[in-house]
Amino acid sequence: MQDFATMLNKYAELVVKVGVNIQPDQVLIVQAPLETVELTRLIVEKAYEAGAKYVQVDWDDEAITRIRYEKAPDDSFGYYPKWLADKMEQLAESGGAILHIKVPNPELFRGIDSSKVSTAVKAAALARQKYQSYVRSNKISWSLIKAPTKAWADKVFADLPEEQRVEAMWEAVFGMNRVGSDNPVEAWRHHIAQLKASQDRMNAKRYKKLYYRAPGTDLQVELPEGHLWKGGGGENEGGVYFVANMPTEEIYTMPHRTGVNGYVSSTLPLNLNGRLVEGIKLTFREGKVVEYDAASGREHLTSLLATDEGASHLGEVALVANDSPISRLNRVFYNTGIDENASCHFALGSAYPVTIAGGTKLDTEQLLARGANVSLTHVDFMVGSAELEIDGELTDGTIEPIFRQGNWVKIK
Repeated sequence: MQDFATMLNKYAELVVKVGVNIQPDQVLIVQAPLETVELTRLIVEKAYEAGAKYVQVDWDDEAITRIRYEKAPDDSFGYYPKWLADKMEQLAESGGAILHIKVPNPELFRGIDSSKVSTAVKAAALARQKYQSYVRSNKISWSLIKAPTKAWADKVFADLPEEQRVEAMWEAVFGMNRVGSDNPVEAWRHHIAQLKASQDRMNAKRYKKLYYRAPGTDLQVELPEGHLWKGGGGENEGGVYFVANMPTEEIYTMPHRTGVNGYVSSTLPLNLNGRLVEGIKLTFREGKVVEYDAASGREHLTSLLATDEGASHLGEVALVANDSPISRLNRVFYNTGIDENASCHFALGSAYPVTIAGGTKLDTEQLLARGANVSLTHVDFMVGSAELEIDGELTDGTIEPIFRQGNWVKIK
């Protein structure tokens, strides 16, 4: 077993070379929790070694975030600084890259009025619409990675003695990112090739509809003409390949905005901006959520669906085998970037334009006309299990199996 310093160094190199894939003379912004300072310093070092022109670190402190929601006036939550949004737009327009160490505390907003959080999230989304359009269309290289914080480790590994939890979380993060291999960068290239093979098989099939069946789920999902399955990573506007989420085990595409009918139940908790929602049940008619419920956190789901008209429609359908390396850990991580790679999932909200032919060159009205959903939000929720079955309908009406008992069947 390699020592921690060696593993951390390899992880930093991996996220710089594979995640954002920094190029010579490029500007990088790193958004990082204070607790991840050791990893963040290594990332900055590796970025400069890769030729970065300038690296800016934006530190995040959840204690300060909590103080705002406890002490700030109620009418302040609709405010988001324009200069912050301008900074991100300028980064994207100048060909920069962003690396976000995303590890929200699942209990951060316990006891906080849900409307404050929802108002602040919407204000940020409105101010950052242009930047988010750059992200969703892969104009820039961007990557979300994970690193332990005490609050997160305490939630995920509550069954372990307190002094062992952060170490256990590091072991899990290193494992799911293949850091323990002799050459993690090469291991990731092999992994991406495998995901691309699955992506290519699904693109060759051109299914026009998917059928989902599981306890609490009976859903039909129409796929728009020209939809594209993606997986592993993608190229930015300049042709540089990057991996947007590390780890990743999914392939994904867009459903038709008005072509979803039936009902679906979530199988894992959802950490919705620091608020837990469990046992989600959604009923769709002609693509729109017409009924919903949750075993806990229903008020947070209500706020999400009220974000805008598009928040009540699906923007993503993703396939992940139930025997994926993350699923085999048999642990809920309360972090969507990880849990979505242990389970098939959907996303409420905006579609990714890259998942339809020519989508990155289409404006909002053109995307809607092609069947893509448009929204300020994009929130994944997990529906996979060992009981999930998925069938695909071909253009000639033939129906064939895609998933059985939560895993891929061999596609001919």
